[in-house]
Amino acid sequence: MDGLRRHKSMFLLPGLLTLLLIIVFPLLFTIRVSFSGWNVSNPEMDFVGGANYVKVLQDSRFWAANLRLVLLAGGTVLIQYLIGFGLALLVWRNVRARRLWRVLFLVPMMTTPVVMAAVWQMIFHESLGPVNDMLAKLGIAPVHWFTEAGPALAALMTVEIWQWTPFMFLLMLAGLLSLPKEPFLAAAIDGAGAWRTFWKVTFPLMAPVSVSAIIIRLIEASKLSDTVYVLTSGGPGSATESPGYYLYLRGLKEQQTGYAGSLSLTYLVLMVITLTIVAALLARAFKVPRQSSKAKEQ
Repeated sequence: MDGLRRHKSMFLLPGLLTLLLIIVFPLLFTIRVSFSGWNVSNPEMDFVGGANYVKVLQDSRFWAANLRLVLLAGGTVLIQYLIGFGLALLVWRNVRARRLWRVLFLVPMMTTPVVMAAVWQMIFHESLGPVNDMLAKLGIAPVHWFTEAGPALAALMTVEIWQWTPFMFLLMLAGLLSLPKEPFLAAAIDGAGAWRTFWKVTFPLMAPVSVSAIIIRLIEASKLSDTVYVLTSGGPGSATESPGYYLYLRGLKEQQTGYAGSLSLTYLVLMVITLTIVAALLARAFKVPRQSSKAKEQ
């Protein structure tokens, strides 16, 4: 038995070493950098204590970007969940060309965010884009999509919803296909209609999948930067800056490496705390049952 455990440990060792190389070392290096004054004019990694973190606390632009991300991530993920769940329910049933619809729904997700953002930038073009052309035919004045804060945020949210709703659809469809048939047979025998079956059977059974899907998308949405870079470049002004894009500006464009390290670590701590709280609230809202210790051991 001890020999078997020893061999299992040997098989796990390469993976653990790889994990140390790609996660632990960069994290430790970033911590070291965050306590330094390393920038384009000061190539030395001199120790400056907590000066960078004091500067982070006073950086209103960084905190505004975090609050903006709450709006962007919360709004887009909620809409993605509703649309993705609805599409999954449609395809889950015996509809015509079900396999074709599954593939078509996944097309936006197969495109890289940079390419998708470039396409949508042309679609929202204020003078040449089809969106303003359609609005003009309806008698609505052209919208300044990239020169006003509100429309720019709406355009950014639209691109995110279009790009990642298929991912939510895929997760929800996988959850629906894995549901047991017995509860639905019991509901049919009791004479429950489609609406009642959904609220009393389908939705409760999908609660664990729903919570997992929302958390996964929130984690991905928290890394929003490439779409911002291509679509709005954080503008107008800083109206559409995300924390990820702001880190890019400070760390790569302005080469304030030490300060960018403190920003990234502060943002990491904020995301871990926020997502932990959100996961607990979602589990309570969706009434996800907790596994007992005996069930976990089994």
